[in-house]
Amino acid sequence: MNYQEEYQRSIQEPEAFWKDQAKQLDWYNFPETILSKDIDGIHHWFADGEMNTCHMALDYHIEQGRGDQIALIYDSPVTDQKRKYTYTELRNEVAKTAGMLQALNVKKGDRVIIYMPMIPEAAIAMLACARLGAIHSVVFGGFAAPELAVRIDDAKPKAIMTASCGIEVSRVIEYKPLLDKAVELATHKPDHCIVFQRPQHKCKLDQTRDVNWRETVKTAPSAPCTPVKGTDLLYILYTSGTTGKPKGVVRENGGHAVALKYSMKAIYDIEPGEVFWAASDVGWVVGHSYIVYAPLLHGATTIMYEGKPIMTPDAGAFWRVIEEHQVKGLFTAPTAYRAIKKEDPNGELAKKYDLNCLKTLFSAGERLDPATHEWLEDIFKVPVIDNWWQTETGWAIASNQCGIEKMPVKLGSATVPSAGYEVHILDENGKQLPRGEQGDIAIKLPLPPSCLTTVWGDLERFKSGYLTTYPGYYLSGDGGYYDEEGYLFVMGRVDDVINVAGHRLSTGEMEEVIGKHPHIAECAVVGRNDELKGQLPVGLVILKTDVQLSDDEISQELVQLVRSEIGAVAALKEIHVVDGLPKTRSGKILRKTIRQIFNDEEFVVPSTIENPTTLDSIKEIVS
Repeated sequence: MNYQEEYQRSIQEPEAFWKDQAKQLDWYNFPETILSKDIDGIHHWFADGEMNTCHMALDYHIEQGRGDQIALIYDSPVTDQKRKYTYTELRNEVAKTAGMLQALNVKKGDRVIIYMPMIPEAAIAMLACARLGAIHSVVFGGFAAPELAVRIDDAKPKAIMTASCGIEVSRVIEYKPLLDKAVELATHKPDHCIVFQRPQHKCKLDQTRDVNWRETVKTAPSAPCTPVKGTDLLYILYTSGTTGKPKGVVRENGGHAVALKYSMKAIYDIEPGEVFWAASDVGWVVGHSYIVYAPLLHGATTIMYEGKPIMTPDAGAFWRVIEEHQVKGLFTAPTAYRAIKKEDPNGELAKKYDLNCLKTLFSAGERLDPATHEWLEDIFKVPVIDNWWQTETGWAIASNQCGIEKMPVKLGSATVPSAGYEVHILDENGKQLPRGEQGDIAIKLPLPPSCLTTVWGDLERFKSGYLTTYPGYYLSGDGGYYDEEGYLFVMGRVDDVINVAGHRLSTGEMEEVIGKHPHIAECAVVGRNDELKGQLPVGLVILKTDVQLSDDEISQELVQLVRSEIGAVAALKEIHVVDGLPKTRSGKILRKTIRQIFNDEEFVVPSTIENPTTLDSIKEIVS
């Protein structure tokens, strides 16, 4: 079956299509109701099916004779540790951890916050919650105490699972003081905090509340899998919202398992037994979907990497992991590729490794700029696949469907919609726009399996934020267009589109042009308010090392480049060379915050910011 046949069937016969995909998993009771609506008009998948995600991800494969296959590889250059878990070993660890939670009175439907670094125990904790039917909420390790407190009060966890510390290259980050402060700030108090003591730093435990993970799990019984309904929640994952209060995106067990299992072959072309590496963090949706759940549901081998793309020890770190563990597909954010490119622009370090096992490079999290895309293809001689999705969807809305039909790659495009996503480009009145015209990207309801069905504890926020702007559609918040051949181009958040003298211009398009300049490592373009033209673009650029030109000369070249490629209408005249751009810990450039600074608007320093000092240099430019 080619892509068009597969896709059209998913749109025209969604229930039959997803029923067939659900048959690829081991249900306790296979669902009779494939798609349904609740009293609030919200769609749900596989409502009456009985299952357990942990059973599907671990126990089933052992029953099928895969018990001795490697399930999880832990590779930590920051601690100089490596460990491999077979499916049987991982299941046994998960069952004991679930038994420990059960002994602490955690049961089906209870929430458990997981606040951990990139160590195997983080994945084990997630799977242990799934085993019990408890709802996990992973919070990025090292998150500030006030932000953790907000999530404690929203999710109201029975227990919190944590580690004594995280490690950032050579710096130890103590988690326990952050956790203690968060619990102190929170109105809701968890019954227990379960602490995994790492040898790099051991913390003092509060005997009235804290549990020593290592010691307690030794004597814990092995817990069996608890059956849950397809619509019972697997997890809550918080993502930033426009009001400042994070939104708890919820994921239902049934749709999540079905969509993720399907995606491993359809999108990433991975077979059971092959090695897939998502170089992300379990604190983000990519880590949930493609470090922990999808590879294991599919019977593949996954990698947990505790390190950076550079500095651990150098910009060849990723290539060492690929060679050593025979990785077939690597999936990471564009910012990681750009960091490697900046340090090793000619790919000299990659030449030290045998990378014949690597068949595809995948990118998501933000738009993959064409300059980085071309660099990757030139150095590694493998397909480079950009895919577009959101925390809200849990898997790719659009991608090159590598396991169905590899399509020609177009720079800057996420290629085509994935199964079940009926993606439309709408104008401000909700009218569908023709190919070639930019508008709001919206997805016709029902959304395919795995997508959020509400915001935790706030149905009205879900409806107002996603469903009311264009009735019958999910509003993605991104803008873009289809080209004449039906390729989808996602140009960034709708508020990244600026209006210059009545012309709607994409800052993403300008970034694309600037990124082509041979001296540019990374860039961001935002809109600055202007009395005459409404808005004018401002560019911030980071230069590659050993650039001989002055900042003024670089700026002049970039202004001319944008003028020649987009036209004078772009009106880009202001370029600033900076040492760094403010980013989240997951590598996304904080364009909204940059824009607020340039427009002298009030802004809150995002809790996810990786490098707060970069904001100071932008403030200096503005002043």
